[in-house]
This record gives sequence, structure tokens and C-alpha cells, in this order.
Amino acid sequence: MNRKIKLFDIGEFGLIERIRKGTATQPDVVLGIGDDCAAVVLPATDLLLTSTDLLLESIHFRLDWTDWFMLGRKCISVNVSDIAAMGGTPRYITLGLGLTKDHPVDHIEQFFAGVGAAAKDYDVALIGGDTCRSPGPLFVAVTILGSVPPDEMISRAGAHAGERLYVTGTIGDSALALALLQRGERPPEALAQRHHNPAARTLIGRELARLHLATAMLDISDGLLGDLEHLLTASAVGCRLDGRALPLSKAFAASLSNDPELLNLALNGGEDYELLFSSPAEKAVAIEQLSATTGLPITCIGTLLADPAARQMTDHLDRAFDLPAKGYNHFCD
Repeated sequence: MNRKIKLFDIGEFGLIERIRKGTATQPDVVLGIGDDCAAVVLPATDLLLTSTDLLLESIHFRLDWTDWFMLGRKCISVNVSDIAAMGGTPRYITLGLGLTKDHPVDHIEQFFAGVGAAAKDYDVALIGGDTCRSPGPLFVAVTILGSVPPDEMISRAGAHAGERLYVTGTIGDSALALALLQRGERPPEALAQRHHNPAARTLIGRELARLHLATAMLDISDGLLGDLEHLLTASAVGCRLDGRALPLSKAFAASLSNDPELLNLALNGGEDYELLFSSPAEKAVAIEQLSATTGLPITCIGTLLADPAARQMTDHLDRAFDLPAKGYNHFCD
């Protein structure tokens, strides 16, 4: 009888050994998977950056909408995005998995193939983690370590009144793909890729830091307005967005032309993993050059105001109206 190998056939340590054998290493990893801790070498003068994300089945992903390989990729990309948002260099990943004992081993191997592919793309090393038996659903916990020179780190708190607000790429695509999936429809491939296989903007983030172009920055994971609110609050400034300047993909714009209510997804939909940042007006030419060099659009979407309570957006007739602070909140939505 040819049946699939389950986790209870190989046990925790058999799984760990399979992961270890399939994981690439790097010269700066002194000790990787298999001991009580990993040991790595960091640049002597850099700051250590670290961030942790939880991804829960039915909350962050559904396995009837994505495959195990893409899930592995996404788990890495969304964490790398946090390091990009600080202007840093991503370096190492640790990963925890909660699995039922009858999970097919080939699914886990596909998951780690996706992890490995993304790790290679971002030049990061998987150096450890943990596995645990769970009654379900599946959960993934990822911690990422990165580094950044002390004078180049970009937080959320450095923006000033009079500066411009920029966003990389396009917004709303992932949220539109999710909305279509929830309606039982198949999203266009361009939208589906933005949802299942997002790209962390590591090159742009690092260059904005190295060239001292951004004064405050974060990635858009909880929606443009929600994450913008974090930046405004941390920097004690207000804003006026230009509703005509919001960067939308062709696929999103085509849907919007048929349903104007979809603009809400561009403003509040999450998981774009684009970078939102502020920059002085005199840096505009340098930002345009960076966009041209990297081939990634960087769009000015508004300006920062001295009144920290101001939340405005202008429409196509240049009329200003107040914006609510929205975005996704795990314990309120």
C-alpha cells in the first residue's frame, strides 16, 4: 500500500533533520539548525533589528486558496518587509510551526521549499526554530533578524511638517484579490500574485536609508490609512492626501471603474507590503532617480501638516474632506 508519510511516522526530530538537510547555510552562520541556539556573526558596528510575526490558518491564510510552497514564501517575505521598513539588511530567520500529527510530510517539505526559495531571493538564512504538535489549526511563528548602521535606521517617528508622503508600487491589489476569493471568484493572476506571493521592498528600503532620503518609514501591512496613522502619531504631524495620486495597478483600476466603492480597499486593505515614507521636498529628484534606477514606481501621495490632528484627503475636484483612521486591527475587526 502506498500511503503518504505522516508526521507521526517520522516524529519531531525526523522532521527537524529533514529541514536541516534541506536548508542552505551561509559563511556568517557559525552554528545553525540542530543545537540549543544558533550562532551568527553580525557587522561589528551595526544595530541589531528583530521582528516577529504570527500567521494563523483561517486568519492570515487558507490552504484552499494557496499552496504550501507559496505559503512558505509568503511567511518569509512578510517578515523581511519589516526589516526593509527600517532601512536594514535582512540576515537570519527562525521559524516555529504548530502541526497536527497527521500532517502529510510532503506538504511540510513543500512549505520549506518555499521558505528556502524566498530565503535565497532575500539572501537570508534559516538558522533555527521549533516544531510543536497542535490540535490545529496550523500556525507559523517567524522571527527575523537584520542589521542597519546606527545613522541609517529609519523609524516611524522622524517625519516633519512640510515633508512629502510617498508610497512604493501600487496599493489595494492584495485586498482586492482577497475580496474576490471570499466571494468565491478567482482573482486575475496579477492580483493573486500580490496576495499569495508579495515582494518585500528590500532594495528600495536599503537605498532610502543609505542615501538618507526618508525621515520616517513603515511597510503597509494593515492598510494605507491604518499604517499612515502609525506614522502620523509617532511623528506628531497631520497629513493631506491627494486622492488623485493613489498608485493603482491596471487590474485594480479596471475593477474600480466598475465599482467606485472599491476605493475603500486601496485605502484600508492590508498586505500590500509596500513602503510608506516621508521625505523633504528637496529630495524629490533623488527619489525620482531611485525609482528609475530600480524600475519600481515611487509615488508622492500627499504632504505632512503641522496640525497633528489633521487627517485630510482631496478628491478629483480638489475638495478636502476628513479621513477616518482605519486599517486592520486584530482585536477589533
